[in-house]
Amino acid sequence: MFRLLFVLVCLCLCFPKLYGQGNPIKIVEKPSNNRITFFAVNETYKDYDVLFEVSGKNFRQSAARPRLIRVPATSKVHLKTIVLFRDKKPVYTKKLSVNDSLSKRALKKEFEILDIPPPKIKPKKQITIYTTNECDTCDSIVTKLTNENYIFRNVLLNENPEVKTQVGGFLAKSPEEMDTISSPIISLGGKLYSWIKSYSELKEELNKE
Repeated sequence: MFRLLFVLVCLCLCFPKLYGQGNPIKIVEKPSNNRITFFAVNETYKDYDVLFEVSGKNFRQSAARPRLIRVPATSKVHLKTIVLFRDKKPVYTKKLSVNDSLSKRALKKEFEILDIPPPKIKPKKQITIYTTNECDTCDSIVTKLTNENYIFRNVLLNENPEVKTQVGGFLAKSPEEMDTISSPIISLGGKLYSWIKSYSELKEELNKE
């Protein structure tokens, strides 16, 4: 039993991973005249090695043995082209193996960079920024959160009088005082902070347990 488990572990480590429905690599086919060209599309922010094979009839392809091909993050890479026989419909199946353990022997082809937005970052604590027209530092904090792709809410108090009244009640400030606030009011996980005035202070407080 122990020997069987050892062999299974070795197989998992040594061979490329076969991904099912959650395959990070998509195969795109492009027909052109008497050819079909296959591309690997990687919309993730991680590099992969792929082994791609086509088998069937009514076409010809390179007789070279299939090799691992590097598909960099957010890229499109040419994998293979098959030439179709005239007046015959090609019948083929595709086999794709994807490996996230990159090999030094993988073939590195030219690739096309894709415009893929980075994944949204969900912070440890829910972030809500309450801003006013008089806030001098709000734009800087909101811009940096946006650029780093954090999930957060930005509420302009001047356009939401009911919310302004509620927030003012928590801070013991009158509506007139709320109109003159020149720094953001930030909610982290439901707790209000009125002393945070920079992005670095926000990140420090956000990362506290």
